[in-house]
Amino acid sequence: MISCVDLFCGVGGLTHGLAKAGINVVAGYDIDESCRFAYEANNEAVFVNQDVSTLTAEDIKSHWRSDEISLLAGCAPCQPFSTYSRSSRKNKSDDKWELVRHFARIVAETNPELVTMENVAELTRHCVFSDFLSVLKEYSIWYSIVDCRDHSVPQTRKRLVLLASRLGAIELRKARSIRCPTVKATISKLPKLEAGEADPNDAMHHACRLSPINLKRIRASRPGGTWRDWPKSLRAYCHREDSGETYPSVYGRMSWGDQAPTITTQCFGYGNGRFGHPEQDRAITLREAAMLQTFPKTYRFLPRGEKVVFNVMGRLIGNAVPVRLGLAIGTTFVTHVTEYQRMNIRSSYNKDSNER
Repeated sequence: MISCVDLFCGVGGLTHGLAKAGINVVAGYDIDESCRFAYEANNEAVFVNQDVSTLTAEDIKSHWRSDEISLLAGCAPCQPFSTYSRSSRKNKSDDKWELVRHFARIVAETNPELVTMENVAELTRHCVFSDFLSVLKEYSIWYSIVDCRDHSVPQTRKRLVLLASRLGAIELRKARSIRCPTVKATISKLPKLEAGEADPNDAMHHACRLSPINLKRIRASRPGGTWRDWPKSLRAYCHREDSGETYPSVYGRMSWGDQAPTITTQCFGYGNGRFGHPEQDRAITLREAAMLQTFPKTYRFLPRGEKVVFNVMGRLIGNAVPVRLGLAIGTTFVTHVTEYQRMNIRSSYNKDSNER
């Protein structure tokens, strides 16, 4: 069995995927207390509200069992996100990669058998990534920019995935040769809504209101099109200037037959990207965003009766690791450990046979 601690766990996207693969995720750490309910309601792990900069090796090791393979996982946010850095956000010298350095420190101090990190592709272009790799000098390392569509995540999301093992060579398992689900296959069966309307049976299936001008704009939009399809009278002033030509996807509708764009923290807003519903005159709901992040439809994000705060839930969903990417990472580790243990048993058997 693999025993895992998930740093920067958020609402549990990575944890949920690892658990579906058969990994025993025992604890998740995050500084954002608003993650606690979703994390614990959907996963058999404890949520610890603690700043990673204050974590010690003893904190992490206390969760691992001596008879299990230890895994340290995490997606360190690239934006300032710790107690310390929150207090200094206005300081221009603030280092947005400081949390990656803390992740590296904890790896060095705990020395787990397995490590995984998911992060933005940009990280590889910074020296902090080289520093992180230097901490893993005793590990076999694999990393790549992964297209999440290759692992059945229905959005054009590309992320850095790193795997490291002290048990031997490792590489992310190739996805099955199946077609990635479309937007239609993912969200089309949810109840229809008007802009500003909420599903009485699911607080997360709630569409933001649209201003009168934006309602006219979305009605003039076609799936996969751009604001260039609108009458000039509906175009924003910034789009009428040359600089606006570089932002064709804002105020766009998704297409039923394609994958969604990258789900961001502002995905519930029609003007924040191609987040218009393919046929209903509204932006996608938080539930639809979560399903495009491959959270199960039944994933609980809020206690019953609690009011949805769009910018909070949007941030938590947009920052999450897609569950199916977590599943791919977890399946890789489970196969890796199984093969390692099988080789050890075979080696021990051969040694005993030779001695006899």
